[in-house]
Amino acid sequence: MDETVRLMHYDPRWRQEFEQTRSGVLQSCRGWVVDVRHIGSTAVGGMIARPILDVVAAVQDEGDVEQALAESADLIEGLNYLRGETPMWAAETIVLNKPRRGEPTHRVFLTYLDSPFWRSSLAVRDALQSDRSLSLRFEETKVARWRDAGGDPQQYADDKSVFFAHLIEHHL
Repeated sequence: MDETVRLMHYDPRWRQEFEQTRSGVLQSCRGWVVDVRHIGSTAVGGMIARPILDVVAAVQDEGDVEQALAESADLIEGLNYLRGETPMWAAETIVLNKPRRGEPTHRVFLTYLDSPFWRSSLAVRDALQSDRSLSLRFEETKVARWRDAGGDPQQYADDKSVFFAHLIEHHL
């Protein structure tokens, strides 16, 4: 992911892309994955976003979670995903990317049901979906950080993570 960050206006097809991704992950994981949710800016109608469909997929938090995560990750790789680097803010996940000429088009954050990542990613999504003024502030911040970073992926991610930390601390 050394390419320049691209942002684009909301694409209503992202909802259908999510449904297809959700179906594929659930079917391929043969019961290991029990829930798949659309997260990130592509899940917020009308928001400018990176054209990367982010989903969080969860295995049951019972029994051998490590085995469930490993088995599920292997099965998701069979859907043309590659394991990616797990960012510090998603420590309890396995990240899988579906690449297309460099930048991924889809990203699955595989975790266990009700993990801290599961809860926070859904809470952020829900807050942005339900509070238009908050989503507009986030969008303005995101575009400003993108400009300031000159499209640099690492700088953009670092700057955006500050906003998420503030959002989680003060609004959720």
